[in-house]
Amino acid sequence: MKKANKIIYWTTTIFLSVGMLAGGIQQMLQIGGYNEIVTKLGYPLYLLSIIGTWKILGVIAILIPKSPLLKEWAYAGFFFVMTGAAISHLAVDQPFVETMPALVLLIAIVLSWYFRPADRKFIINNQ
Repeated sequence: MKKANKIIYWTTTIFLSVGMLAGGIQQMLQIGGYNEIVTKLGYPLYLLSIIGTWKILGVIAILIPKSPLLKEWAYAGFFFVMTGAAISHLAVDQPFVETMPALVLLIAIVLSWYFRPADRKFIINNQ
């Protein structure tokens, strides 16, 4: 793996992990303004605890060595949550700026996934 790719991977992965962990903790505990956001979007508050817990587990999955299949699931879950968040804001006619946190994290998800080292990739062997 080239040095530049490694730097991109770790920079985006750390940014992604901090963002998801901070949001996940706040969502799990239903603090930090998330109750208001979710209510405006029309979702039930208990959804925060579910998403927050899964975000925290996803961060752990992405950071631990090995377990490439688990990492694929974590990246997919992050992708679904962030695209769902962005679409939800747009669907209720909120200003585009409200989608920005989700879109920034979405970019970090894609970059972290794309630049991950070979030992963190799930490879299917055709036999």
